[in-house]
Amino acid sequence: MTIRIVVAATGTDVGKTVFSAALTNALDGYYWKPVQAGLANETDAETVNRLTRVPESRILPERYRLNTPASPHFAAEIDGIEIDAKTLSPFGLPTPLVIETAGGLMVPLTRRLLQIDLLAQWRLPVILCASTALGTINHSLLSIEALKRRAIPILGVAFIGGENADSERTIATFGAVRRLGRLPRLDVLDADTLQSAFAQNFSVADVLDIGAVGP
Repeated sequence: MTIRIVVAATGTDVGKTVFSAALTNALDGYYWKPVQAGLANETDAETVNRLTRVPESRILPERYRLNTPASPHFAAEIDGIEIDAKTLSPFGLPTPLVIETAGGLMVPLTRRLLQIDLLAQWRLPVILCASTALGTINHSLLSIEALKRRAIPILGVAFIGGENADSERTIATFGAVRRLGRLPRLDVLDADTLQSAFAQNFSVADVLDIGAVGP
């Protein structure tokens, strides 16, 4: 069975790119970010390449590379193009593929299409990355509800940040989703420290337990 997993987040700068790198490395798979908005600094694909040990050829090229760090629909308009959802079909590969979304679930890709609507077309299992900071309960439960309303399968929630056991338990309970683990913020972030932190806090077998996926 071809394994394709979408890594989404409750918002921007939660840490899903770092988590995507850790997951890609743990699965010895491929990574793909369909839409990259903002090219002035290190792109998300370049970050994943730096933080993993998978061959560079497994970091697949973005379908859209937009210059402005903004919502994809607006960044595309500035560049004079329109994102075509039909060109964003996930690859079928013999090894696992990790697909990273752009920003939060409700980010518009065009003036007519939200990112979550594209995920609803794909029907691929989603890992939701959530911060452990203040406000995460509200953001996470709203995101979980939005996924469930569209019958998008949820593998579980990956928390990122300092320990916040009550918030993590509350989100898992009210959202009726699995807590997959928590990736702490690392003082030194490189391929070695990230691989070690992921191995200590996550189980690949749990992540791939498709039978435990909730609607």
